[in-house]
Amino acid sequence: MSTDPSTDTAIDTHTDTTAHTSIEERPPVFSVDGLWKVFGPKAETVPGDPELASLPPADLRSRTGCTAAVRDVSFDVRKGEVFVVMGLSGSGKSTLVRCLTRLIEPTAGRIAIEGEDVRAMDKNRLRELRRHRAAMVFQHFGLLPHRTVVDNVAYGLEIQGVGKAERRARARQVVEKVGLEGMEHRRPSELSGGQRQRVGLARALAVDPEVLLFDEPFSALDPLIRRDMQEEVVRLHREEGRTMVFITHDLSEALKLGDRIALMRDGAVVQLGTPEEIVGSPADDYVREFVRDVPREQVMTVRRAMRAGECGGPGHPGALAADAVVAEAIQVVSRSHKPACVVEDGRCLGVVDHERLLDVVAGTELRKEAV
Repeated sequence: MSTDPSTDTAIDTHTDTTAHTSIEERPPVFSVDGLWKVFGPKAETVPGDPELASLPPADLRSRTGCTAAVRDVSFDVRKGEVFVVMGLSGSGKSTLVRCLTRLIEPTAGRIAIEGEDVRAMDKNRLRELRRHRAAMVFQHFGLLPHRTVVDNVAYGLEIQGVGKAERRARARQVVEKVGLEGMEHRRPSELSGGQRQRVGLARALAVDPEVLLFDEPFSALDPLIRRDMQEEVVRLHREEGRTMVFITHDLSEALKLGDRIALMRDGAVVQLGTPEEIVGSPADDYVREFVRDVPREQVMTVRRAMRAGECGGPGHPGALAADAVVAEAIQVVSRSHKPACVVEDGRCLGVVDHERLLDVVAGTELRKEAV
């Protein structure tokens, strides 16, 4: 906590306490198990009937009149993680994120936030969840046109009953954090699309939620503004380590932002893994086709290319961090004309050479290892 000297109001700066632990070691914030959302008559019968639950979407519709928007989905979102749910239009990703806070009521399955059963929450507890613990950032900004930037940002705090001086002080702090300093008194009509989306992001941040939920927030923005907003999310996550669930249909956006990605098709998760796992080891032909045109050297890390061997250690001119991407390693090896050392926590993990790096780019490294 820090204090704003002008108002003597306590303001939460939300520091990251998980930066030095791996994602696997962190406690889950959201836990989802066997989640279904079925639309249609007698929807609740579908998850409990193995025969109906296994039907392809078209067959399920023709037989029951139902559509399974989310099909038996399970995952954990861990503290400080950017968890991306991606898929094409109609894959169920937006329905899924709305189920997390029961903006859409699930048909079956379990949802928990820090161990508390979301589906068992009464109206008051559910209101608390949406106002304090999990804030949503939508594609359509939903700003109040008659309010200034700072008053739009403070709106969630106003609903919480925070006093005017405190909420405006906290709102000003968050406005500065998202790069809108000097625009506090403008109205939404005086802002660009990217600036309005920053206001929406600031409004969600102002309530200091445990989780930020993004539902395709940048899909309506121009490409350059979209890239700027992606960078803003990366920066905020780097500075705060806040847990985020990000919904997108854009693969490049998912690869850029996600610590892990759940790729959906027809309501089901077809693969869940790191960007490197999804690009390097597609689970099936659908995923393989999805990632076909991804520049592997921009996603794959040197861990995948390294071989056993010793080198000059961390201070060696060609030393590479274990999470360095292959594109960076190719440049290092090309400049030195010799293998580079891969180091982590002050020790040598192995070495990479030009041949192994090019195998990763070509996607032939696994086939060679299998021979």
